[in-house]
Amino acid sequence: MTRDGEIPMGVAHTPLRDQIREHVRTRITRGEFAPGSKLVERELAAELGVSRVPVREALRMLETEGLVQVVPRRGVIVKELTHTDIEELFDVREALESMTAKRAAERAKTADLRRLRRHLDRAQRAAGAGKLDAFGDANLAFHDEIAVIAENNLLRTILEPLRSRLDWLFRQPDDPDRLYAEHDSLYQAIASGDPERAGEMARDHVQSSRVNALRILCAGEPTATVDSAPGKEARS
Repeated sequence: MTRDGEIPMGVAHTPLRDQIREHVRTRITRGEFAPGSKLVERELAAELGVSRVPVREALRMLETEGLVQVVPRRGVIVKELTHTDIEELFDVREALESMTAKRAAERAKTADLRRLRRHLDRAQRAAGAGKLDAFGDANLAFHDEIAVIAENNLLRTILEPLRSRLDWLFRQPDDPDRLYAEHDSLYQAIASGDPERAGEMARDHVQSSRVNALRILCAGEPTATVDSAPGKEARS
């Protein structure tokens, strides 16, 4: 079984379990497998035309990434991020992305900035065309590029386990204009070569994204944690 634009399972020079993991991860981050939905190993194997063993391995890898969880008597389900999950994710993201932005500002070359600008331009075009999946792809690529520019392999290794959950968050309903403006400010700070400014812009962006994610994903829950947290007020 193939999906539009995807390589048939087993064809690419990549372990089958990794192809399946990427396939399922994409469907989760794009909302095809909604939070709380059950992932049945047998059904996935039949749909993809593979045995159950690589599917089982792929689901275990996705569990490590925090995208799925094993629930007694229910099996494997797509993880529903709680208020606490989101707070913890953004606490870690704020510290790491601020450091990454600082390093990128110190190391960015002209070619690096051109690549970073292309991701921004791609996001702007996607938003204008109403292509939310492409908008999410461009935003994730923008953050990935900053990590590449920072030239710190340890930072990239630490950020990698967060990537799937961040990808999912980037694809939630949002204000594209706000997100684009914040990314543009971060780009300008990195391009200026001022590490402290870049770190500050990264922190501001993460704090704004935190409030927005909690607003969207925890609608109807008490928001005292957000309201009372210093420095985490929503920005217009």
